Amino acid sequence: MNVAVAIVGCGLVGRAWAIAFARAGCAVRLYDATPGAAIAAKERIAPLLDDMVEAGLVEAAAPILERLTSAPTLEAALAGVAWVQESVPEELELKQRVWAELDTLAPSEAVLSSSTSAIVPSKFTEQLKGRHRCLVAHPLNPPYLIPAVELVPAPWTAPQTMRRAAEVMSAIGMAPIVMTKELDGFVMNRLQGALLEEAFRLVEGGYCGPEDVDRGLKHGLALRWSFMGPFETIDLNAPAGVRDYCVRYQHIYENLFPSMQRRADWTGPVLEKIEADRRQAVPADQLDARQRWRDQRLMALAAHKATAAEEIGD
Repeated sequence: MNVAVAIVGCGLVGRAWAIAFARAGCAVRLYDATPGAAIAAKERIAPLLDDMVEAGLVEAAAPILERLTSAPTLEAALAGVAWVQESVPEELELKQRVWAELDTLAPSEAVLSSSTSAIVPSKFTEQLKGRHRCLVAHPLNPPYLIPAVELVPAPWTAPQTMRRAAEVMSAIGMAPIVMTKELDGFVMNRLQGALLEEAFRLVEGGYCGPEDVDRGLKHGLALRWSFMGPFETIDLNAPAGVRDYCVRYQHIYENLFPSMQRRADWTGPVLEKIEADRRQAVPADQLDARQRWRDQRLMALAAHKATAAEEIGD
């Protein structure tokens, strides 16, 4: 995809987006208000690309790195771009200030997108002249390994902006989740939140330990969920499909529902239990190494899924 893209904010998410766009052929300009951060971002991206080469996800790192340039000013970063991906910290007042600048400086036809995972777009785009071209494109981190991305419109986002956003995301290898209206938590955090709430309740109630919850997911549900979603799962788990599943099993979940309507206190004793369990499994000074292990496992999974999709079908 031969277009120019501006990454505004070069932290963890901004760097990950830079890889995703540059891998797809985009000319990517990196900008961060912190002096030196954009240059440092390119340096931190290089070893990640080496890992991707080793995993067979890209052929070579050098061409991708060549598409990344640091911009000295926000104006220089935005000149002539077709897409802007804002990834500054999750602070509403900061985003409002940054977006006022983006709307003023970016080309009028450019799509303006935020990586925010928690702020609905209406809160930082309402006063903008070009608010029709603004949306959230929230990735699951890191987007160069996890393709799902939530596209969230504000009430005034134009339909053609949403269509263009879905086209761009698909063109760079992402899997767009196109929402029809904004909602706190979007889609992924609401689904993840429901799972986390039950995980905390199970541990808080003494029904199982943290490792048992993790074991159940990684050796159970996640194996199916790595290549199909919950609706397809239940569609294939009853002889006559999804309606048959609901007829057979809806009463189970109906009976569970009342006991799932309370929050566990994530800051209470249950946190002490979960943190102690996690630090025994992975000491604090080994978290960085374990994060790299996670990314390498994701790379291996991404390579497998691509091969399986070609050989078996997607």
